Amino acid sequence: MACPKDDAAILDFIYGFVDTYRQAEKLYHSAAVIFRGPTAPDEAMFEELFWQRLQSLANLDARRYSHDPRVVPDPASPDFSFSLKEEAFFVVGLHPGSSRAARQFKYPTIVFNAHNQFEQIRANGRYDKLRDTIRTRDAAYSGSVNPMLQNYGQASEVYQYTGKAYDETWKCPFLNPHT
Repeated sequence: MACPKDDAAILDFIYGFVDTYRQAEKLYHSAAVIFRGPTAPDEAMFEELFWQRLQSLANLDARRYSHDPRVVPDPASPDFSFSLKEEAFFVVGLHPGSSRAARQFKYPTIVFNAHNQFEQIRANGRYDKLRDTIRTRDAAYSGSVNPMLQNYGQASEVYQYTGKAYDETWKCPFLNPHT
């Protein structure tokens, strides 16, 4: 995860995912990038590497594509979403050292969830039930609902990406090259 040598291949994988997602008739699409290491990152290390990978992917992507116009490119905005190939994503980080049991996984992983599927679920009137189910399971598994969870549009979603708890002084290190 610390090495950028596979970023072009990761980006090609995500581009293929975007193409497949855009042609799909069904909802619920995610793409996961699983890294071999580091094998035991703490939250600070994972966070640093997570933002390095997203920054590198976005920098490569900006050579060919604009930011998804359906969302805001400023990571401080409550309407921000990460974007590759002009497709917005809600990104989730998983790793073995996460303080949130629901975010623990054997290997460092970045999951890309197509943002528009959440808009479709919301338009179908199913979003609140899905959100509440996820939060109920999080509380059962981790002992509480993740304090970083916010409803879309209340705060920037970047606070939710890594699973780490942030205070009001934290500033997202991502500098969007699409702006």
